[in-house]
Amino acid sequence: MNRGQHGGSLADRAARSGVPAPPPPPDPPPARRPAGEGHGRHCWVHDPPDAPGTWPGLLVEWRQREDGWHGRVAYTVVGVHGPVLVEAWLPAEQLKQG
Repeated sequence: MNRGQHGGSLADRAARSGVPAPPPPPDPPPARRPAGEGHGRHCWVHDPPDAPGTWPGLLVEWRQREDGWHGRVAYTVVGVHGPVLVEAWLPAEQLKQG
């Protein structure tokens, strides 16, 4: 293949074709997270539904609702076939810093 034999480079021919170039890709989301997000924190979960007692947990986030603050936690309880991972929103009164 000889360069220039067919009317220029591929880029030149594409530019003359009349087909618009695709839009540039969007900017990637920022890598930085707001303060306090994305960092789990150990806590103790007291008397969650269907599992009385105190269980070790990981506090994932807080949310304020009409009836007060609630934490989204992941914790394990003993199930019939071994440990079971539970994720739930629980009132702040049931969560203690670990």
